[in-house]
Amino acid sequence: MTDKKHIKPTDVQLNWLRRGLTQPGGKLPLFDKNGKQIGDKTVQSCIDHGWAAPWFDNPVKPDWLICKLTDEGRRVVAAEDAKPQTHP
Repeated sequence: MTDKKHIKPTDVQLNWLRRGLTQPGGKLPLFDKNGKQIGDKTVQSCIDHGWAAPWFDNPVKPDWLICKLTDEGRRVVAAEDAKPQTHP
């Protein structure tokens, strides 16, 4: 079994998680900044790692999973953002 503390989010996951930092309750968006729905694999992977959690059911679109950022998700984003940026 892999130690979750050493798993690093992908750029796509990290960008999605960051967007929850400024939203009430840490709500994570259903769509990216270009209007494309966030991929199910991204959402499920973040839930599996404990970075996001299902929040409530969407009565209008029951197949859409409304999630919020968890404390662990906030920690992972902060840790990634604290790393020095390297540019090729």
